[in-house]
Amino acid sequence: MTWKETRLKHLCVDSGQYGLNISADNYSATGTRLIRTSDISADGRLKDAGSGVYVDASIEGRHQLLPGDILLSRSGTLGRSFLVPERAQGHTFAGFLIRFRPKPGVEPRFLNYATQSVGFQGTVHSEAVASTIQNFNADRYANITLCVPAPEVQRRIADFLDAETSKLETLDDRFNKVTGLLEERKAALIAACFAFSAADDVPVLPLRRAVKRWIDYRGATPEKTDSGIPLVTAKNIRNGRIDLEASREFIATDAYADWMRRGLLEVDDVLLTTEAPLGQVAMVNETFFALAQRVILLRAKPDVCSPEWLYWYLLSPQGQAELELRSTGSTALGIKADRLRGVPIPLPTLSAATQRLGRLAERVAQIEALQRKLAEQRMLVAERRQALITAAVTGQFDVSTASGRNVTEGVSA
Repeated sequence: MTWKETRLKHLCVDSGQYGLNISADNYSATGTRLIRTSDISADGRLKDAGSGVYVDASIEGRHQLLPGDILLSRSGTLGRSFLVPERAQGHTFAGFLIRFRPKPGVEPRFLNYATQSVGFQGTVHSEAVASTIQNFNADRYANITLCVPAPEVQRRIADFLDAETSKLETLDDRFNKVTGLLEERKAALIAACFAFSAADDVPVLPLRRAVKRWIDYRGATPEKTDSGIPLVTAKNIRNGRIDLEASREFIATDAYADWMRRGLLEVDDVLLTTEAPLGQVAMVNETFFALAQRVILLRAKPDVCSPEWLYWYLLSPQGQAELELRSTGSTALGIKADRLRGVPIPLPTLSAATQRLGRLAERVAQIEALQRKLAEQRMLVAERRQALITAAVTGQFDVSTASGRNVTEGVSA
């Protein structure tokens, strides 16, 4: 079997069309669907149209998609690829995506799989240009080297991978379903913790009565550096935790004291995002980082409310509903300081709150243990998928005789 070494641009008639740079203000409820990086799943599938956005229907031809086009992400989820299906014909694509259109005689499915291989992805991530986020432009993508076989072999490999990866996608969909059910159960447990009857006689007071210190960093953006003290913005607060890997930004060490003059963090402080997105919550476990825009710090009054009660209430369905009820904005919800201070919070006695939180913590810990196991299994499936794709698109086994089982044993990445 003869394989030819070439560059991605030599396999395409359109080797690097950037998507539309369009702001959220220009989104509409109807028109041409705009495919964004967030609309593409990790395994290269287009998410349900119900989660999509649309733009004015009068899109230039160079920005219209055809079946068989390949979209590659140039920042954020760097290297993510998407093969445009028949149902996406006529859609358009956003600025963080780059389109490559395979030449006649090049199997689009094979080329899309080739961009998901270990070698291709390794090149992308090793050569990415780092700023506040990694970037990889069209020219860099176009010049990545690939080895490709004859067209009929490309089709056989693509057919094989379609069949085998669909089995793994079915398994991943089941993991997704179970994960969703666990999240629903977790939300129900948290809601039950903050549900009270009239007989409980629990006072409901505005949030300002439970918080002794408010440190508001909304509207403030410090000068950022390549290293130094980690900067926590709204992007870093998600799933109830501070995730510094979600966005790696820093301020200079010698600028920390001046920047944090509004107030330093303490362990057990509660952080809340006030917009884009609204309502993400985290508790401070270590204090060596700085706060930036769209984040407000709440320090509980210990004789009225424990930090844990404040944290879990803001995470609860009841707390989230109260935040949303008092929010403003059309494209992105946000909450003003005075409205936030008026959010009602139930305040049982400290001992009663401790008992409720103890029961909640035990049950949530069980759910989160199951979620971690599911995440591990999903990672193994993703690794298996990439190893299978890599072995097939580099000719490390003959797909005409392979069943998909154990075909990657002993092959190199």
